[in-house]
Amino acid sequence: MSARTHLLLLALLGAASAAFPAETPLASLPYTPGLDLGAMDKSADPCVDFYRFACGGWIANNPIPQDESRWSVYGKLARENQRFLWGILDGLAKRTSGRSAAQQKIGDYFAACVDEAAVEKSGGRPLKSHLDRIFRMKSKRDLPAVLAALHLLTGTDLFFGFGSRPDFADSTQVIAFASAGGLALPDRDFYTKEDDRSKEIRARYVAHVERMFELLGDAPDAAKREAGKVMEIETTLARASLTRTERRDPYKLFHKMDAMDLKALTPGFDWGDYLKTAGLSRLNTFNVTEPEFYKELERQWQTLTLDDIKTYLRWHAVHATAPFLSSAFVNEDFDFFGRTLWGTPEPKPRWKRCVALVDAQLGEALGEEFVSRAFSPELKRKTLHMTRQIEQAMRDDLNQLEWMSTATKQKALEKLDAIVNKIGYPDKWRDYSSVEIRRDDFFGNVERANLFESRRQLAKIGKPLDRSEWGMTPPTVNAYYSAQMNDINFPAGILQPPLYDPRMDDAPNYGNTGGTIGHELTHGFDDEGRQFDARGNLKDWWTEKDAKEFNARAQCIVDQYAQYTIVDEIRINSRLTEGEDIADLGGLVLAWLAWKAETTGARPESRDGFTPEQRFFVGYAQWACESNRPEDLRARALTDAHSPGKYRVNGLVANMPEFERAFSCKAGQPMVRENRCRVW
Repeated sequence: MSARTHLLLLALLGAASAAFPAETPLASLPYTPGLDLGAMDKSADPCVDFYRFACGGWIANNPIPQDESRWSVYGKLARENQRFLWGILDGLAKRTSGRSAAQQKIGDYFAACVDEAAVEKSGGRPLKSHLDRIFRMKSKRDLPAVLAALHLLTGTDLFFGFGSRPDFADSTQVIAFASAGGLALPDRDFYTKEDDRSKEIRARYVAHVERMFELLGDAPDAAKREAGKVMEIETTLARASLTRTERRDPYKLFHKMDAMDLKALTPGFDWGDYLKTAGLSRLNTFNVTEPEFYKELERQWQTLTLDDIKTYLRWHAVHATAPFLSSAFVNEDFDFFGRTLWGTPEPKPRWKRCVALVDAQLGEALGEEFVSRAFSPELKRKTLHMTRQIEQAMRDDLNQLEWMSTATKQKALEKLDAIVNKIGYPDKWRDYSSVEIRRDDFFGNVERANLFESRRQLAKIGKPLDRSEWGMTPPTVNAYYSAQMNDINFPAGILQPPLYDPRMDDAPNYGNTGGTIGHELTHGFDDEGRQFDARGNLKDWWTEKDAKEFNARAQCIVDQYAQYTIVDEIRINSRLTEGEDIADLGGLVLAWLAWKAETTGARPESRDGFTPEQRFFVGYAQWACESNRPEDLRARALTDAHSPGKYRVNGLVANMPEFERAFSCKAGQPMVRENRCRVW
């Protein structure tokens, strides 16, 4: 169980009273070319600021919407996908016959979600069952069972997280993972940094918690004391947690132990009661990701009073469910987590919140509808062909590497050959038949879907890994690599124009989608991914000399990106972004090699005044066009493992002699680094 529901929807759910937007449902997806001349700023010198040259027009013509903290080509496509899904869901919600079982569930779920009057009428009453469960606690001995129930029903990590993942030592088996958790702010650094902005955020957070307690009916004086206690508890847990950068080292998260070892960390907590309530009796193998955190949990549970624990649980119960209650709760939740934390001026319209929620909780049922309308077998074939071309480029490149020994090359090639390509959608759709969905019970639908997903995840423990499973829904505008699955995953949502444009020539498509494919492929060999072998096991397959060579090359990228400023005086935490920066550069290099191989013997023509080589780089750059509010940039500096879009373009091309030649740049210009970085 994790904080998936609230954290996923935190920025998607807003005030119920927001004015309905001018947007309407889409019957089909709109077309934007994969290389958009109007998005460019041709007055800029590409050798001085290539990002502005490729994206200046887009930034000028696409102001950040009032319900967004940032805006990007990805975000715009995601909203178009959502409007398309809105049309699908609206149609299914209005039909009462002729629907499949899956269509009935997503249609009725959407109908319940958009019934704002019913949600408003219910007020905060749906939360009563959670609060009653907490109120009935007679002693701390009741905590394990109460925590397990709240974990199951809310999908959040109150005090700690508990779920399932493949064993780091044997990826064929799924085991229980007990992780650090218990925080409502996005990262432990929000609690620990001492700059003025961080102190201001904490003060406003405490005021928000206080107002939420008042919404639960607490007197102002009591609410103030309770908010202070919540902050005290969460700050202690934050200080006991690893930093986000430290968690990038999988060895720091691998502490396999049996039930006796786990009990030794928290002797006052009855894991038997917790596991029994979670439906996991007789479990005896755990990976405790942060043992020191659990030692601190034990100290907290020993020193906190029962009332303190109840206060903390009540806060997290309302925090987890606020987006699904009446406008008083929704507005207060948005005011801090949307407006204050991320700088978003206005909440999202209800239709968008409801589409996002269906996608989050019944995503493969909704995804099946999306795929049937927007993703053809031919598109899947073309994407798979490009993927194989890029894999071949990596194979050829690995064979030619001068800095890597034959022994390590053999292991790297073995891992590359074992990578599984997942394109568009899963081979088998998830079965949601056990999830009860009612048109008149929005909160109940959310809770039952949470319970379904919690139980589904926990049921994996002790069983072989299902390597066919996806971690993203088909409409998602994103992609990922899984180190333990050793697979690359490209949902249908990201394979739409302008990110992949079947009408466009190969150059911008290989720059854009090809760069993304190469990016995910390179993740298997970045500073974190390289520590897993071909079967997804945490295992060192590098010679000592080769590992030193890799680290030296990676350090070049770390040093480069550490010089870039995000906002104010805040620079990129390049240890946090290291893996993504390596993958960006490796991905673009591979895309270039694959494109050149694909066009061997052909003579691609210049178009719109640009050579094929120039179109390749512009096609790449335009996926990264974006604008951010200052608050968003500050928050992302602490939480986002990706560098800002500007540096995901300029930082790359400055390392590529192919770019220098394509635009006839001169030595000493900003887009030509004297000491170029190259890992792969």
